[in-house]
Amino acid sequence: MKLDKFINRPVLSTVISILIVILGVLGLVSLPVSQYPDIAPPTIRVNTTYTGANAQTVLNSVIAPLEEQINGVEDMMYMTSTATNTGDASIEVYFKQGTDPDMAAVNVQNRVAKAQGFLPVEVTQVGVITQKRQTSMLMGFSLYSSDDKYDVNFLENYLNINTVPEIKRIPGVGDVMVFGTDYSMRIWLKPDVMAQYKLMPGDVTVALAEQNIEAAPGQFGEKGDQSFQYIMRYKGRLQTVEEFEDIVIRATPEGEILRLKDVANVELGRLTYGYDNKVNGHAGVTAIVFQTAGSNATEIINNISDYLNKIEKDLPSGVKIATLINANDFLFASIHEVLKTLIEAFILVFLVVYIFLQDFRSTLIPAIAIPVALIGTFFGLYLIGFSVNLLTLCAMVLAIAIVVDDAIVVVEGVHAKLDQGYKSARLASIDAMSELGGAIVSITLVMMSVFIPVSFMGGTSGTFYRQFGLTMAIAIGLSAINALTLSPALCAIFLKPHQQKEEKKKKTTFIERFHIAFNVAYDRLLKKYEKSILFFIHRKILAFGVVVVTAVLLILLMNITPTGLVPNEDTGTLFVVVDMAPGTSQERTQYVMQQVDSLVAANPAVANRTQVTGYSFLAGQGSSYGTLIVKLKDWSERKGEGQDLNSIIGSLYMQAKTAIKDARVLLFAPPMIPGYSVTNGYELNLQDKTGGDLDDFYEIAQNFLAKLRERPEIATAQTSFNPTFPQYMIEIDAAKCKQAGISPNDILTTLQGYYGGIYASNFNRFGKLYRVMIQADPKYRVSPESLQGIKVRNGNEMAPITQFMTLKKVYGPDNIKRFNMFTSMSVNGSAADGYSSGQAIKAIEEVAAAELPTGYGYEFSGMTREEQGSSGGTTAIIFALCLVFVYLLLSAQYESYLLPLVVILSVPSGLMGSFIFAQIMGVENNIYMQIALIMLIGLLAKNAILITEFALDRRKTGMSIKDAAISGASARLRPILMTSLAMIIGLIPLMFAHGVGANGNSTLGTGSIGGMLIGMICQIFIVPALFVAFEYLQEKLKPMEWHDTDNTEIESEIEQYTK
Repeated sequence: MKLDKFINRPVLSTVISILIVILGVLGLVSLPVSQYPDIAPPTIRVNTTYTGANAQTVLNSVIAPLEEQINGVEDMMYMTSTATNTGDASIEVYFKQGTDPDMAAVNVQNRVAKAQGFLPVEVTQVGVITQKRQTSMLMGFSLYSSDDKYDVNFLENYLNINTVPEIKRIPGVGDVMVFGTDYSMRIWLKPDVMAQYKLMPGDVTVALAEQNIEAAPGQFGEKGDQSFQYIMRYKGRLQTVEEFEDIVIRATPEGEILRLKDVANVELGRLTYGYDNKVNGHAGVTAIVFQTAGSNATEIINNISDYLNKIEKDLPSGVKIATLINANDFLFASIHEVLKTLIEAFILVFLVVYIFLQDFRSTLIPAIAIPVALIGTFFGLYLIGFSVNLLTLCAMVLAIAIVVDDAIVVVEGVHAKLDQGYKSARLASIDAMSELGGAIVSITLVMMSVFIPVSFMGGTSGTFYRQFGLTMAIAIGLSAINALTLSPALCAIFLKPHQQKEEKKKKTTFIERFHIAFNVAYDRLLKKYEKSILFFIHRKILAFGVVVVTAVLLILLMNITPTGLVPNEDTGTLFVVVDMAPGTSQERTQYVMQQVDSLVAANPAVANRTQVTGYSFLAGQGSSYGTLIVKLKDWSERKGEGQDLNSIIGSLYMQAKTAIKDARVLLFAPPMIPGYSVTNGYELNLQDKTGGDLDDFYEIAQNFLAKLRERPEIATAQTSFNPTFPQYMIEIDAAKCKQAGISPNDILTTLQGYYGGIYASNFNRFGKLYRVMIQADPKYRVSPESLQGIKVRNGNEMAPITQFMTLKKVYGPDNIKRFNMFTSMSVNGSAADGYSSGQAIKAIEEVAAAELPTGYGYEFSGMTREEQGSSGGTTAIIFALCLVFVYLLLSAQYESYLLPLVVILSVPSGLMGSFIFAQIMGVENNIYMQIALIMLIGLLAKNAILITEFALDRRKTGMSIKDAAISGASARLRPILMTSLAMIIGLIPLMFAHGVGANGNSTLGTGSIGGMLIGMICQIFIVPALFVAFEYLQEKLKPMEWHDTDNTEIESEIEQYTK
């Protein structure tokens, strides 16, 4: 390959590299920054409210018709739904990765429109909302009154009026969930007074419909000869409490007027009283921001933070903002750790290369190659639409060893020519590159062939591999360009002809004495190595035995090594969920929440906290639930023992277990991969496919959970479903109703008006539209006995409603979930210490197979679904793909189907080494481990190729097969040791990483170092023996064609190995 142009024109070579760096810098500043690539499935959420309805009613009348239409929408993976006793209905539809979320939202909306005719009028009046969103919590913040000057009602509406609309307009924000509610004009009816006036809730609704209206009366003077036109205006909807109080309910000819204030109390209250929020012990309100699929999380958070900082000075006196969740905190802290590791790796690689090359000038050439290739990679990432994330940065850390290798090969080649007596570094560079250019290109193609195939895999794992694989491929490609252009040009400039005779006359320095000692030790090692090679060549069966043993051990270790998707990390946030006994009032739950809040506040690692009574991340809304979101102090402030997230969770759990006896308190970290689920553990859905009784289903689920908890792999397993919430079944005597001339619907409508609440009208205030709600005053609906005071109109008389109905105490669920249209129970939990999530999944599968009766099944959801789908066979497919591509390329290069087996059979030893180190260090086989294994396939193949390529060249010049193998192995030992040790030592900081993101970094470093160390040791001994065996077979099939047999240099080398 003619590359002398780049050597003779060093300015051209430097300009190419400078352009690569400039483009890389431009790409870097343009790239988005995120924790992980966009891997969560696009999600479309459909939600509505059926005021006053219980969970079963919502399920039957709202969710069922919606699901019937939505099911099977294009590219749908699965859907979940929840119906609650508060009347809320929500359906979340999950789509395949790569689906356009906008198109998915349109398709779902079209399906929802088809179901509108089957929904209750009350639901269509409220409206069915379809929106795209992910379940990833980008940011959580709270407004709170530090001096308790403002109550929750004011803060909720201040947030909803002034802040939330602005945040929703920020590009990429999918939804803002506020743990609170809007203003509502609450009309609290007095049933006893209503009965005196023979009124029903429907009469108030009619009065509102007549008098609280917007109208368009018209104008005077249109199309006339008048000089002016006048618009007629009506005051429109009522706005103030006083205006609503003056609504006329009834008027007589005698001038008697009955107004709303005579039969009800009117106040500007809350739409629902199901939430209560405190922030750092003060009245407050909390909001969680969710992103849309495909949006830039980092940019969204930065925009929200800028907005919150801007409005903070304009907040009412004493009102402050507290940040509870910020995905950027963990992201930037993790990136900082990776960049620190990158710098440490660069320094260590530089030192290792310097020790081997023993010349600062020579070491500078590969040192320059590293930043050129790595910085240039950012431009490639920009072109293919990637982001700067933990995966791409980890790929760059690993790429250092590969990038530096090409430059080292060039420097070594030029030094070899100078050792032969070349007096001109330029001529030495030209001749060296004429020999090495083709090898560099072919090895680069082989290396890239390892990483590119995995980029075509689908699913979450495929996204991970794609990010890593293409980043590595770009870095390797740029490294090759650098090795063909800049590195030889720098060799021609920097390197000097060798003058060994003069060196002895000079006074040696410590560094020179170290180099001399190193060389003497290396020469001794080389002689012992050559003897060892002969030992294996004469006992080729031993080399094949090593291959078989390593392959068997690899399979064994792969099966026993715990699996997972991504390791858990200290994200700086934790969630606390409190479950009280079914039916517990909100006031009682609030009391227990205060106790839990006090325990959390006493922990010195806590920065901010918010408690939400009436809501659970696991179960949804309900009076017996509570949730705390806890923001921990920065990692730099909690470096002491017991200050990490897991220790804090363990400590708080034990305190809560001891101090709080009448509630179940669960603590868990947020998920590592945003957008899948709320918890960081496993998630599955038990399904009743028989359509049977909920109590029977619950009994089966409890038996399943009990068996699951017996497994050592499982630490916790629980479901939020509970069918023992105390309820009352209404039984209406239809015969008595008919006799009295009323219908059962009149009874139910009356109950809804007094107990459930009726959305009766709207009003405008603060530039927004709010609801007018009719309901009995709370003191009139305290207990079932309050029904004695409720009357229903029977002609011109009022009759007690209890004449037509009775109550029967029953028990039922607070909410009902469905998964793919089957009634389900969501199960959450975590793996036990010492066990991975993959082992927990396997345990779940085994218990389900043994315990679930016919007609009952289960499906994983969230991140667990992805892990379960990507485990096992996927890793094997990845390895097979990589090895097949390497084999085919080498077959084409060597024109042989046998010789590539030398390379392929040497790779399993390194993969085995990764799993051995994984067992020693206690890490699991997760995405990070598999990324290291893919990288190792490339690097180990490269080492084997270096020996095989050199040996084959020597064989073609007339050497015997055995001597060619020894020559190739001896000549390539130094560069193999140099590049392998450079990588091993460079990644030591990664293997022993601590701080933010330490678990993922440690897994990556462990797999890489273990594989490279053991793989290198095995390869340098077995590859020469394998070469002899397969080259012998190859020449039996096709005799060797000899080249350059008169080369005196080769003849002298042959003599060296045949003495």
